[in-house]
Amino acid sequence: MRVIAGTRRSIPLVTVDGLDTRPTTDRIKETLFNILQPDVANARFLDLFAGSGQIGIEALSRGAAYAIFVEQNRKCVECIQQNLTKTKFLEESKVVASSMPDCLKTLRNDEPFDIIFMDPPYQSNMEGAVLAMIDDMELCHDDTIIIIEAALKRDLSFLDELPFEVVRTKEYKTNQHIFLRKK
Repeated sequence: MRVIAGTRRSIPLVTVDGLDTRPTTDRIKETLFNILQPDVANARFLDLFAGSGQIGIEALSRGAAYAIFVEQNRKCVECIQQNLTKTKFLEESKVVASSMPDCLKTLRNDEPFDIIFMDPPYQSNMEGAVLAMIDDMELCHDDTIIIIEAALKRDLSFLDELPFEVVRTKEYKTNQHIFLRKK
């Protein structure tokens, strides 16, 4: 796993051993950021369920102004800190070691984010609840892009009750990225 492009291109990143995390492959990460590239420059980026932090770090390397990484697993938080130190992005970032929904409450007084990426455990079905909290706490504005990484067959009916609409999906072999904006 490495930073694909930008100012920290090719820097290898560490990940947590075991099955608790599913690091996004370099190919999928490159596809994701090819889609996001016009929106990344100077963006405030929120990486929920951050794992190793590789998605937020890629955003910073490609020009995001600031990134907040949210992760509750202690080993993952240590991994994010190592990767931020290695890439020298400590000044442009913050790590919140907390679970949902507590972490979002701590972000309530922050400025809205331009891009929000979430990769919750696939079987958790937390996306709807997290999106409702993001909306309630005004963590996004009308132009915010929200990306959910989910299993390929994830039922999206939870979106019917929320003020977000799917603007794009990108499917891969076993998973997908769902791009949302406020209605």
